[in-house]
Parts: sequence; structure tokens; C-alpha cells
Amino acid sequence: MPVNSRNSTVARRDEILNMINSDGQVYVDELSTKFGVSEVTIRNDLDQLEQKSLLIRARGGAMRIEGRVGIDYNISEKDKINYAEKVRIGKAAADMIKSSEIVLIDSGTTTVEMVKNLNGVEDLTVITNALNIASVLINNPNVNLTIPGGYLRKNSQSLVGPMAERSLRNFYVDKAFLGVDGFDTKTGLYTPNIEEAHLNELMIEIANEVILLADSSKFKKKSFAFICTVDKINVVITDDKISEDDHRRLQEAGVRVIIA
Repeated sequence: MPVNSRNSTVARRDEILNMINSDGQVYVDELSTKFGVSEVTIRNDLDQLEQKSLLIRARGGAMRIEGRVGIDYNISEKDKINYAEKVRIGKAAADMIKSSEIVLIDSGTTTVEMVKNLNGVEDLTVITNALNIASVLINNPNVNLTIPGGYLRKNSQSLVGPMAERSLRNFYVDKAFLGVDGFDTKTGLYTPNIEEAHLNELMIEIANEVILLADSSKFKKKSFAFICTVDKINVVITDDKISEDDHRRLQEAGVRVIIA
């Protein structure tokens, strides 16, 4: 399958899941019209998503499974999903970083958009376990870059495991910027991988302020591994598609919400 076709398929299926999550049900004929593809293609999308236990097939369409488990996409596939929102969120996050701070940056496509906007920050120390983050910052003369050890998890291009955890315990940072695969404002943050969840927990422990970068498609979703409850987060940066219920729930929990 050509790369562009694969990326469009990933984006379409993610949008189908977003629609199911929002509306509770979708219909083949409506999806076919919306995406400009055949009903056969849509049925195949729904069949593939059902095999991953992400929805329930129904006559003429599909229905939502409450508390669905997210897909562990490759980071190159994630990059195509809600890209415009990620760019705005990344810029807003970069504005929170001050010169001479020590910050910890998690792997992810939204955090990559953030580090693309750090050219005006001087004498910044960045600790990251993410190779995609490091590759952007490596030639930035204003950034002192530290990369903990660990073994490479290719899906997220991040270093994880006991070695990475031991390295992080040696630090304390001003701010930690996290990305997640699922965010339920009632229960907390989620990721598909247990080792990444453990590392994220540690990142939260060693940070004075924890900032979550999550576009609205990440809300109302759970994934395999639980990271932490909402009260561990200080700031959430998201887009204007966040629901009123989620926005209110975060504010009631004392979390500052920034709409990018």
C-alpha cells in the first residue's frame, strides 16, 4: 500500500472512532459520503476496527464500545492525525517555557511541534527520552540536551525500561511536558504501553509543574496502561473542540485549561 494511502486510511479510521465516540453510532452510507470512498472501503474500515475491539458492528454501521482501548499507532502515523490542532497546541506550549529553565519533554507528535518553536529561548536544558524530540533540538545552540538511557521502543521512538527510569531519578525539573494516547477527565491519563506508563509516572514525580498536550481527539478515550489521575496535572493545552463537560471537569479539579 502506498504511504499516502496508508496515512489517509489511518486518519480516516481515527476520525470514524472520533465520530463514534461523539455520536455513539455511525452509518456506512453517511461515512462513504463524508470521506468520498466506497461503502466497501468503509465496511472494511469498520471490520478492521471491530477486530481490534474498538467498536461493535451493527446493521448498516457500527456502535460505540464504552471506554474503548486506543490503538498503539506508529508515531509516523500519529503525525497525520489532527495535525493543525497539534501545531497550535505546540506553539502555545512553547510559550510557557522560559530561558534558563530545565524541562522534561515526553515523546509524541504534539511535543515535537512544541520544540520546533524554541529558537527564542536561551540557555534551556531539555531532558528527553524521545529520539524524534532530540533530532529537532540537536542543532539548536540555545539548548543543552540530555538523553537518558534505555532501549528503543520503535512505535514511539522513545527510550524506555529500567535504565531510562534509573536515569530520570537523578533529575528534578521545572516543567514536564507530556503527550498521551487517551485522556478521560473522570479517571486520568492512558497510554498503550506499560513501560511508557511507568516512565510517565516518574516524569510526573520529578517535575514541579506538569503540562499535558492533548488535542481534543484524545479526550474520552482510555488505553491499555494507566498513567495517573487528573489531579497530578497542572495544565492542559488543547483545542477548541474540547467538550463543555470535559472543560468544566478539569476546571473543577483545579487544572488550568489553555485553548490553542
